[in-house]
Amino acid sequence: MSIRVPQHILDALTDVDMPRLPPEPVSEEVIDLAGHAVPVYRSGCVVVGSGAAGLRAAVELKRRGDDVVIVSQSAWGGTSACSGSDKQTLHTANTADQGDNFKAMARAIRAGGSMDEDTAYVEAVGSARMMATLQFMGLPLPQERLGGTLRYQTDHDEVGRATSCGPRTSRLMVKVLAEEALRLGVPFFNHTTAISILTEGEGGDRRVVGVLCMRAVDRTEGNPFGLALFPCSALVLAAGGPGELYRDSVYPNGCFGSLGLALEAGIDLVNLTESQFGIGTRREGFPWNLSGTYVQAMPHVYSVDAEGREHHFLGDYYRTTRELASNLFRKGYQWPFHATRMLDFGSSLVDLAIFRETAKGRRVFMDFNRNPLPVPGDAPFSLERLDTDVSTYIGTAGALQELPIDRLRHMNPLAIELYRRYKIDIAAEPLEFAVNNQHMNGGIMVDVWGMTNLPGCYAVGEAAGTHGVTRPGGSALNAGQVFGTRAAEHIAASGRAKVALTGDISTLSASRVREVLALLQPEGPNTVKSVRTEIQARMSDQAGLICGPDGVRQALHEARTLNARIAAEGMAYARPAEAPRALQWRQMALASEAVLTALDHYIAAGGGSRGARAICDPEGEAVPETRLGALPDFRFRREKEAHRSEQIVVRRQGDGFAVRTRPNRSFDEQARSFFERDWPDWLTGRIYDGASTGGVR
Repeated sequence: MSIRVPQHILDALTDVDMPRLPPEPVSEEVIDLAGHAVPVYRSGCVVVGSGAAGLRAAVELKRRGDDVVIVSQSAWGGTSACSGSDKQTLHTANTADQGDNFKAMARAIRAGGSMDEDTAYVEAVGSARMMATLQFMGLPLPQERLGGTLRYQTDHDEVGRATSCGPRTSRLMVKVLAEEALRLGVPFFNHTTAISILTEGEGGDRRVVGVLCMRAVDRTEGNPFGLALFPCSALVLAAGGPGELYRDSVYPNGCFGSLGLALEAGIDLVNLTESQFGIGTRREGFPWNLSGTYVQAMPHVYSVDAEGREHHFLGDYYRTTRELASNLFRKGYQWPFHATRMLDFGSSLVDLAIFRETAKGRRVFMDFNRNPLPVPGDAPFSLERLDTDVSTYIGTAGALQELPIDRLRHMNPLAIELYRRYKIDIAAEPLEFAVNNQHMNGGIMVDVWGMTNLPGCYAVGEAAGTHGVTRPGGSALNAGQVFGTRAAEHIAASGRAKVALTGDISTLSASRVREVLALLQPEGPNTVKSVRTEIQARMSDQAGLICGPDGVRQALHEARTLNARIAAEGMAYARPAEAPRALQWRQMALASEAVLTALDHYIAAGGGSRGARAICDPEGEAVPETRLGALPDFRFRREKEAHRSEQIVVRRQGDGFAVRTRPNRSFDEQARSFFERDWPDWLTGRIYDGASTGGVR
């Protein structure tokens, strides 16, 4: 029996209004930097980014009495506020039906390989605290009658540790954290683009002293680009992932992240080979992941060619209607593409099929008013002919309605409501979708406190490369909350952000301003549009979910050529307001080359298919099979076990990139803490020393 959820409840969980920002602080100091009258905004710590991770860092810093400000390109406009899936998840370690513990959760988080074991434990042990504090701030996570948190299974999660308050979970997280930040009086600087990290000192003495930004409100005749200087002793990079890297992307528009910003500052990046790709609606309309109940409702999936003819293409891939429908269902909790799931008629064969249809120039749709059509020669779709795991799930859920739209409405009415808010009625018309880039699992390399190799600089959220090859769905939200808190704790313990930085950094700031202005050319061939088109096409076509050695090598050569061209000719801009975008695309060009450098290194070392990508190779060991036969063009290498225990590190060096590998940090599961022995380390702050060591004392 379906229970109709009242419309006002659906509205409250779908239309999540964000708080209004207060007036911004006014600069009381203006200095001359390379002939520009630049306002100065001093603080102890600057948080770059106003998503869930950055807000958590700012809130925790302010609670500890630190002087902190937030700068944001577009407040409430990032991925945590604007994107997600029908059951956007937050990972939790409590109330497991069959028993759970932090070490077991840590093993699940790091199971995909290439992840530091201590980091996985940090995320696991911090998860219950993060969930509890979010609930305290007002996040409406669902509970059962006796107070347990309602949970479900998600991708790379066999236990079922995920929970959700609907498709707007992360937006609701942003809302409650933003309200807390405003209550605490954290200053916000909106429409502010960070363009350069400022440092002083050399070698081991090098440290953060500020960040150079561009702000529309600071544009004047004496400062046409709106340059603004934010001196600080601590910097938290929380600007999300590099969503603009790919043409085929489910990120909201304008998500640049901070990888290029970090590369320019000599900060190490790690695991750039690891991303997530999966089915979702395109960013040209309303970008959203089609995981969870969208596919668990088992709609009919088809393509349309240029002449308007429909193609039941999945029927060419699976042997029976039961196999087709069951694997479509499994995309709900096996959402990310994974090469090995193309084998044995697994769920990622769906992704490959969609990828091939799109390559033919066809458009792909889900129709929630039709059940999957039968595989040619086989019996029609029936809820009584499904694999056991699928039939058990829908039976327990009570999702035995005749049509997909009714099953979806029963399991998750918010999934329908969400698209309706964006003028797409999936109850009345088919939904167009594709395979898109969704998440960067790699990023800035950090230790167990979120600190980078640049003293004073931290990275949290998707900016931080903490996830390894795969991760349980939703654990990224948990990781951002855990490391936002950890970074704040470490900064507070250091005392460096208690008061605003007062030192004079005008000389080094002026030098950096001159370098930035030299990159900006009023006229030139490297326009925002041309650079964007070139980068996105190259990354989607040669470094997407299907790639090969020759294509990656050629793409890397082209990326290097582009960066050399930008270094020689600069970035063109039509008007001063376009200057921040021009600089961001310069940074995206660097990030693109860094990703391709890591990927080429991995493939050249014999790296095989895992997590994000299938490395196709005529000498590969595995070939996907379909009902109509093998697909030799997609023969791929298998992953080497040795590569799971190491990570690829990339750093900008001169005009190119240095690349190396390092072993995963370990964690001793047998180590035990002892109260009387270890309490002094907490009291004296020694727990903040030796941040990169593994194990529990």
